[in-house]
Amino acid sequence: MSHPERLSTSGGDPAGDIAQPSLNGVGGESLAEFAARHGLTQSAARPSPGRYIRALWQRRTFIWNFASAKTASTYSSSRLGQLWQVLTPLLNAGVYFLIFGVLLNTDRGISNFTAYLITGVFVFTFTQRSLTAGAKSIGNNLSLIRALHFPRASLPFAHVLMELQQLLISMAVLLIIVLATGEPPTLRWLLVVPVLLLQLVFNIGISLAIARLGAFVRDIQQLLPFITRTWLYFSGVFFFIPAMAQRFADQGHSWVGQVLEANPGAVFITLMRYALIDSFHSDVAPYNMNFTQMWVLGVIWSLIAFLGGFWYFYRAEERYGRG
Repeated sequence: MSHPERLSTSGGDPAGDIAQPSLNGVGGESLAEFAARHGLTQSAARPSPGRYIRALWQRRTFIWNFASAKTASTYSSSRLGQLWQVLTPLLNAGVYFLIFGVLLNTDRGISNFTAYLITGVFVFTFTQRSLTAGAKSIGNNLSLIRALHFPRASLPFAHVLMELQQLLISMAVLLIIVLATGEPPTLRWLLVVPVLLLQLVFNIGISLAIARLGAFVRDIQQLLPFITRTWLYFSGVFFFIPAMAQRFADQGHSWVGQVLEANPGAVFITLMRYALIDSFHSDVAPYNMNFTQMWVLGVIWSLIAFLGGFWYFYRAEERYGRG
């Protein structure tokens, strides 16, 4: 008995007309044409910005719960547990106070150096830790990325929210310290909320940018401690920026003071001190610091960082988790 595939097409047998499958598709049809004919799309393809943002919003519960779980597990193996969220920045502030307040005497011109220093340390730590967490957010979650399909930006978002949760505990301690050092509560304390929102948006933006770099260039994690430490020293955490700016202006280098004041790390620290420390207003009064300008700078830095960081991260969406 003859096999159908051996029959000649000239014999009129329908079996001879069976089309052989092509390596590229069906009946010589390319895979792209086959996918288009059946309405198939690439599962890992980068969606449009609008669809991507909607997908992120739909996963807001996952992002928050992921951040909460990370927060709970961070110090789970420590005997003091979540107390380290407060002890770590306090111990850092104590070391900085000993070095810069006692040994180097950089508190000149500052009425309440304790509140001034601890506010700066707590606020900058939020940005510093967000940046560090963002750099690791993709590389440390490759198994999750390869197992599930979700917007990869969810991971940097979650890590920054985790740092926000830790900061909120520290802020409660900071308010107690501010009161204990003689600062009265004022209506300006309400400004803490918009300051934190601006800083949160800024931190998310820079974390998204560094997350893409960290995903493909692992060496960035080794460089970050040096980058953030340098940034810390230029952000006015330990010294009085208006006095430093005045000193450079007297030497004919006013641009140095302008750069120091416009530094985003210094902007958010200054705004938080403006909100919490009443004596800070009398300290800066002789220097005519323009706080309206500082608020404008805070908004500008937040928008630039968030929009730029989001777009930079989004452009590599389909590449995360490969290799």
